[in-house]
Amino acid sequence: MRKIHWLALFAALPLLFATLAPRAEGMSLADTVVKRPLAEDVSIEDAIDSMLLRANGLNFKLVARQPLYKELEAMGVETRHVEIFQFCDARIAAQMLAENIDFAAYLPCRITLIEDQDGKAWLVTLDLDMVMQMADLPPNLKALAIKVRDTMNEIMTAGANGDL
Repeated sequence: MRKIHWLALFAALPLLFATLAPRAEGMSLADTVVKRPLAEDVSIEDAIDSMLLRANGLNFKLVARQPLYKELEAMGVETRHVEIFQFCDARIAAQMLAENIDFAAYLPCRITLIEDQDGKAWLVTLDLDMVMQMADLPPNLKALAIKVRDTMNEIMTAGANGDL
């Protein structure tokens, strides 16, 4: 049953983005994300190990790991590597949610490890700078949001460079 929910969500994403298009005039989908390629000598496994180790060292808990490529393979769909990692600092999340429940849509923080059509691996996440620009955060929450952004960037950088 859980597999069906994820597939329905992914199937609905293009419709969601289509409805947002008129409001985001002049902005492309690429403008809303941060992407980092894996260094030439970094394997997917090394990138994963590096991200998990760095997140742990920064007290960001891995709360979910979704190997979407395995689901697709099990369904007979040819696919490249697509895996979603979700990280969270529960204390920061609680403070953000206390301020505004709309932040629930951005929780937990996600990093997707994906191979493109050429087999090049990338790390992709939401551009938290854009979210911070839209949100009218009080100074204490803005500082926390910056901490989250910096932590996510550090996790991605470790993964992209294979820094163990």
